[in-house]
This record gives sequence, C-alpha cells and structure tokens, in this order.
Amino acid sequence: MDPTLHQKQGINHLQRVLSYAPMVAENGRAEVFLTQEDWFVVADTLFRMHTPKELLPPEIQEYRLTDENRVIELVTPELTIEVKMF
Repeated sequence: MDPTLHQKQGINHLQRVLSYAPMVAENGRAEVFLTQEDWFVVADTLFRMHTPKELLPPEIQEYRLTDENRVIELVTPELTIEVKMF
C-alpha cells in the first residue's frame, strides 16, 4: 500500500517527534508539542486512516490516545512520548 499525502505528512511528523523526544526526555518519558493542525494529521494517520504498522517508524512499538483523547502516547524501546497540542 502506498501512503496518501496526508499519511506521508503524519509519518514525517512522527519521525520528527521521535528525533526530538530524546532531547527533552527525563526518566524515560518525554513531552512533545505539535501545532493543532500537525497533531490532528498524526492522529488521523494513526487512528483514522488505518495506516499499516509497517509504514510507521519502526521505533514505535505501541500507540494510544490518553487524557480524554487529547494526548497521543507513543511507546518506543527507550521512551514513552506524550504528543500534545500547544
């Protein structure tokens, strides 16, 4: 399956989150903030567009919505990352 442009944007945002998170991590956790628009692109890619796991960055082991669907939590081997809107 070839990803749509929207999915490609979401995957790109995820890669940026994964690159940035280690710089702000403390005790195995990191908070990363995205604009509202970028956050929704990531949420669509993960939860609405049925993006195959093999298209997502391989570091992502699990992902879920938390805090009443306002936070995307990504679990990687090194970190748990909370992706929030600012």
